[in-house]
Amino acid sequence: MPHATQHADAAVDSASAELDTALRGGPFHVALRAAIAARGLPLQRVQHHLSRYGVKVGVTSLSYWQQGARRPQRPESLRAVRALEEILHLPDESLIRLLAEPDGGDAGATAGQSAGRSYRSLLEASGILEQLLGELECPVDGGLHILGHHERVRIGSRRELLGRESQHIVRAHRDGVDRFVAVHHGDPGCSPERMTVHALENCRAGRVRSHHDTGVLVAELHFDTRLRTGDTFLFRYAVEDGTADVSREYVRGFGAAGGQYALQIRFAENAVPVRCHRFTQNSAAAPRGGRQELPLSGRHRSVHLVEPRVRSGMVGIGWDWE
Repeated sequence: MPHATQHADAAVDSASAELDTALRGGPFHVALRAAIAARGLPLQRVQHHLSRYGVKVGVTSLSYWQQGARRPQRPESLRAVRALEEILHLPDESLIRLLAEPDGGDAGATAGQSAGRSYRSLLEASGILEQLLGELECPVDGGLHILGHHERVRIGSRRELLGRESQHIVRAHRDGVDRFVAVHHGDPGCSPERMTVHALENCRAGRVRSHHDTGVLVAELHFDTRLRTGDTFLFRYAVEDGTADVSREYVRGFGAAGGQYALQIRFAENAVPVRCHRFTQNSAAAPRGGRQELPLSGRHRSVHLVEPRVRSGMVGIGWDWE
């Protein structure tokens, strides 16, 4: 199986390169996330290894560290970081050194940095998303190809993620498909149990599941027809959020290549950022690239990006408030 071996070797080389880059340049949470991803350890296993070193750290704390929502500061936490260097086979002082450096921006910026990126890395490690999808009996392959996806995100007067509206154009690649399961990742500190899902066009809302600690919500959207192979379908839904603090970016992840994706961010009249940019990321542990400044429409207080054909990975828009 030479091709499988080559692909495996390439994946290992890529993960190692991402980790080396993160350890050299930081910040701490990116390096920690890359190290955990490179070793392929779920957070529960990391916690178990730490307990063998006599260090007690919760899975939630570990996830916040690798999100950038919190930084280890207490003596017990710093002991955990030194133990992590051994557990993850990292050079001595490689993570501790990064803690001595600023993590980019003030504490508020760090805490609110990334809804999509930080929570997605947590979910991949903990399996929470898979658990919620399992409760809805959602298969890995939902039977739909996304031909087009247009998202409109609203930022409120408190600079919070107020909500989003999504319009999908899909094509069925098997018979009998009659639903779509939507996933929403709130900003750190959100309350998904207080969010509301609205079916707006050609669908109706079904079961909703959420997980408070990770800020994720999944919801069934039932179609008004059963699709046959090759059928196309258009539907629209919205998620009302507004439950977290200041938002600084919106990220969308794609598990596979697909059709066109458009993202529009609209800001409240009294909450307009000073600059906006787009970015891409190959994986949750990878460094960001593809940064490009985006013009902000003064009249409509909005910014947008368009991907003619999405690739596996992540794309998003970030903004600076001052």
